[in-house]
Amino acid sequence: MDFTFILTAAGTIAILAAAATVATLLIAKNLSSLKKWTTRDNQSTKESGKQNKQKTTRLFSRWQPKWNRKTHKELDEKEQRSDEEDGEERGTDQGLGEKEQDTHVKVNEKQQGSQISSRNPSSNSPEEDAVPVPKASPPAAGPSRGGMSVVGIDLGFLNCYIAVARSGGIETIANEYSDRCTPACISLGSRTRAIGNAAKSQIVTNVRNTIHGFKKLHGRSFDDPIVQTERIRLPYELQKMPNGSAGVKVRYLEEERPFAIEQVTGMLLAKLKETSENALKKPVADCVISIPSFFTDAERRSVMAAAQVAGLNCLRLMNETTAVALAYGIYKQDLPPLDEKPRNVVFIDMGHSAYQVSVCAFNKGKLKVLATTFDPYLGGRNFDEALVDYFCDEFKTKYKINVKENSRALLRLYQECEKLKKLMSANASDLPLNIECFMNDLDVSSKMNRAQFEQLCASLLARVEPPLKAVMEQANLQREDISSIEIVGGATRIPAVKEQITKFFLKDISTTLNADEAVARGCALQCAILSPAFKVREFSITDLVPYSITLRWKTSFEDGTGECEVFCKNHPAPFSKVITFHKKEPFELEAFYTNLNEVPYPDARIGSFTIQNVFPQSDGDSSKVKVKVRVNIHGIFSVASASVIEKQNLEGDHSDAPMETETSFKNENKDNMDKMQVDQEEGGQQKCHAEHTPEEEIDHTGAKTKSAVSDKQDRLNQTLKKGKVKSIDLPIQSSLCRQLGQDLLNSYIENEGKMIMQDKLEKERNDAKNAVEEYVYDFRDRLGTVYEKFITPEDMNKLSVILEDTENWLYEDGEDQPKQVYVDKLQELKKYGQPIQMKYMEHEERPKALNDLGKKIQLVMKVIEAYRNKDERYDHLDPAEMEKVEKYISDAMSWLNSKMNAQNKLSLTQDPVVKVSEIVAKSKELDNFCNPIIYKPKPKVEVPEDKAKANSEHNGPMDGQSGNETKSDSTKDSSQHTKSSGEMEVD
Repeated sequence: MDFTFILTAAGTIAILAAAATVATLLIAKNLSSLKKWTTRDNQSTKESGKQNKQKTTRLFSRWQPKWNRKTHKELDEKEQRSDEEDGEERGTDQGLGEKEQDTHVKVNEKQQGSQISSRNPSSNSPEEDAVPVPKASPPAAGPSRGGMSVVGIDLGFLNCYIAVARSGGIETIANEYSDRCTPACISLGSRTRAIGNAAKSQIVTNVRNTIHGFKKLHGRSFDDPIVQTERIRLPYELQKMPNGSAGVKVRYLEEERPFAIEQVTGMLLAKLKETSENALKKPVADCVISIPSFFTDAERRSVMAAAQVAGLNCLRLMNETTAVALAYGIYKQDLPPLDEKPRNVVFIDMGHSAYQVSVCAFNKGKLKVLATTFDPYLGGRNFDEALVDYFCDEFKTKYKINVKENSRALLRLYQECEKLKKLMSANASDLPLNIECFMNDLDVSSKMNRAQFEQLCASLLARVEPPLKAVMEQANLQREDISSIEIVGGATRIPAVKEQITKFFLKDISTTLNADEAVARGCALQCAILSPAFKVREFSITDLVPYSITLRWKTSFEDGTGECEVFCKNHPAPFSKVITFHKKEPFELEAFYTNLNEVPYPDARIGSFTIQNVFPQSDGDSSKVKVKVRVNIHGIFSVASASVIEKQNLEGDHSDAPMETETSFKNENKDNMDKMQVDQEEGGQQKCHAEHTPEEEIDHTGAKTKSAVSDKQDRLNQTLKKGKVKSIDLPIQSSLCRQLGQDLLNSYIENEGKMIMQDKLEKERNDAKNAVEEYVYDFRDRLGTVYEKFITPEDMNKLSVILEDTENWLYEDGEDQPKQVYVDKLQELKKYGQPIQMKYMEHEERPKALNDLGKKIQLVMKVIEAYRNKDERYDHLDPAEMEKVEKYISDAMSWLNSKMNAQNKLSLTQDPVVKVSEIVAKSKELDNFCNPIIYKPKPKVEVPEDKAKANSEHNGPMDGQSGNETKSDSTKDSSQHTKSSGEMEVD
């Protein structure tokens, strides 16, 4: 039975083997047909895949690079053509507002047409969808913009953060101390400046010359009440600058020097710029900087000037709460569509010095700030001050010391109270406060718990609710309308603050955002949106004007003045309006904040603007002057342009319709005299357009006029009937409140450059000094170890004395010497040290070099021996040349043996007979002389033509494949190879 089973198994194996053989033959025979089927299947698969990929491209085209050169070129041409049309219309027609509006709407529509608004609903990674992707510039459209940087800077009162767009996302970068938080501190010394972490460590040791807490001094005069209040808190001295603004007085380069606040912030921004450049490994210029939403025009212009001092091009000054809202909304994939009710989210930011609240409405691809409120004088430092005051009183009673008289002790107490506050946020039990050698060599101690702390800060906690109530009233929302409450800022970590917020909204607060880095990330996203180098998901941002703005001008009536509120509180921004005046002479417009009690600034004035070159019409009537006022992308008000509408009558026609008179304009603009329009310059091109109908004009009575297109056509018809109208641009002379003069700004920029150069020279000097010190310590260590065998005892004693004298010199006379002195001292030391170092290196490297040369000689000698023994591999070599090789090798062996024998007779302290470089050169010379001879290839044997032709006829194409197919395949392969070496195809 076993035998039968074995036979059956053997038979089965034989059958399987035969079947496998047949299958192999079938496969070999049908290779050609299989290849054809595969090609056909690949083509059909490619077509279906292409259709699927087109769907995917429609979903993701918004975030993918554009490779279509034609699309870019058309867009550029259309934008250029729109700009040209805009220029022509401004010179020939009267509808300044309508034409500007029409032109920019066209550009906006074209831009929107080139972007698909859908996205992948099934994507599980919001980060993947929303992250900026570098745009691919067309190959023939000029230099690539891919190297541009995108940087967002959170310019805080206490700390600063930097976020950049790289690696397909937004990343907060670290400084040279591997810390993502850079303190807003500048310490000035006798020779150099320390900025950031290095300056913070000097707050206590260099009290009078370390500047911090200067953010609130921007754009303010020295006599400003806020400046005087801050002056009491600051340990350094404030000084009145020549232009009346506040500055700081510190000792720098061994002399007392005043610095404007723009210079101080410029120093900090320059440091942040350097940090971002080190992280990105490329130059940084464009950035977006955050500012508090309550900053006035003067403060905003001051920060812009500081950015210029630092060499930065600020694309936008962004309100901090708006930056947080952008960082929150752009990653959300579940936002309601545009035609549905928006999702309302409250953002609460309580930092170290200020408290801000804003309500934002979110739709898909759209963010609109509805209202914003603030308390500029409530922040984390107020809670610190409450603790400091408590402990000052306690120490005065307990230890009989007055802490507030000693600025250094007071700063130490502030630092300890800040740490205690953070600990109490996480612990409700009693926590100790211990400071050693606090004052007069006294060690002080105390304790505090959370309940005591909350009781101590009850008045501060009561100030949390009023801004929340005000923002809900301004936005006309109820608690039920709020979808979420997001909190950011360091002070929102205080449990009592969270409790107050929760108590008001009657719902839990959300902490999904990084409380410290959200502002910087939002700024980086805004910078990516504004930058031409990145492609970001389309997301429109509508900010607002925090204070109402009014224009005032002189009139010919009894009261002598006219007024018009051009922007109300919480008006959308950026935004432009066109106002029509009827004047016979140049006139002045004065802009100011309507309600000074709402503005945390003592001066209501924004600036005055003189419209020049205004003359009566040829018939003596008043000229029609159109003035364009704007709140730009930075939130700064300005009179952007002015033009006069000049009538030119046709011959024989004097029946012109009467123009509007100044009387009608005086009566609070009741006759549609002042017309406003959406500012598509900031809005359309920078994706931050105001959410208003761009084709409508709105008068001050609130009535909407007919659309710009039909109105424009009617006016053109009237023009054809009655006469020609010409628009002429007018010059505007501006005088802004607390505006920094260009000459003064240039001097600040120049001084910053000099200080950067001084820092660089000082760093080089310190590096040279450190190099001498390092060489002394390193060489002394090696003398007792690896160099000991290569120096005589007498020379070692002599060199040890030189090293010790140099060390003493470094800490005495040589402590403060020019760079060149240290360079010369290092060269002097190297004269003694380099010979010893050279002997050591030669001793270490010589054996390897000799061994390599010996191996090469042995190899050539083996070839010579094989040649002598008639080895067929070398029978083609020329005998005369081989004789030269044999003689050369003999000489090389003699040279090697003589050098080795001479070197072996010397001691390690003596200079070597032969250097490693000479041995390496000898080895290279041997290769160059011998290798071309001994490795000469054998000559090829030529095959007769008749025999080659017969072989080619005998060896025809394989089974099932013709010669033509072979040729076509080779042609296809070559064409594919050619294509791969050229341009890459992208579906």
